[in-house]
Amino acid sequence: MATSTYTVTGMTCGHCVGSVQKEIGKIDGVTSVDVDLASGLVKVESAAPIADAAVVAAVDEAGYEVAS
Repeated sequence: MATSTYTVTGMTCGHCVGSVQKEIGKIDGVTSVDVDLASGLVKVESAAPIADAAVVAAVDEAGYEVAS
């Protein structure tokens, strides 16, 4: 099992959190997505390591950005 942590900017409400969780959850191999609205921290757990680019693309699809 692999765990990665990202900081997502622009989230302001529960709907934002749900959108980010939904898009990241679509990535093959992802087993859980934990989003903390207050800090913007997103913890992604997966069966195998996930490419950062895939997570960045999923967050972008949800309408937000991963802080660099």
